[in-house]
Amino acid sequence: MTKIGGYTCRCCGIYHEELPTSYGNPAPVYYYDAEPEEREDRFELDDDVCVMDNGNFFIHGCIEIPMIETHEHLTWGVWVSLSEANFDELIEHWDIQETLEPMFGWLSTDLPCYPDTVNLKTMVHFRPDSIRPSIELELTDHPLAVEFRDGITLERVQEIAEQLCDNNDD
Repeated sequence: MTKIGGYTCRCCGIYHEELPTSYGNPAPVYYYDAEPEEREDRFELDDDVCVMDNGNFFIHGCIEIPMIETHEHLTWGVWVSLSEANFDELIEHWDIQETLEPMFGWLSTDLPCYPDTVNLKTMVHFRPDSIRPSIELELTDHPLAVEFRDGITLERVQEIAEQLCDNNDD
């Protein structure tokens, strides 16, 4: 197995001790589409769930992409829409989510470094011990779904890190 080490970023020229393997989004994409002054009235948002306009329901989960030749994953923290019925069932079983069957949802996060990811089909798999749900992508030819299915190279993980570099002014 390959060891994940540091790298010199092509964006900023700085050597980083570790390759980032986890990225997150604090809210569904629709939150950022709303005017800042409207957000408080339109959204109920916490770290795990979001309700928009009293009729759109989202859960925070993780897409875990296996990194080829390692035992690690590239993890994207994402939001997925749920039907009202599924959201209500989730809330009813919040403390025992692992007993819930997987639920269909639409990806509601625009991930950088990929073509449009909003509205990719997903299945939400609940896990024990308050671990964020695992988000399974429908296996299509979308680049994110292909990496989810086939894995991602360390070179691609580094490319993502460089594109998301804090010093990148692009």
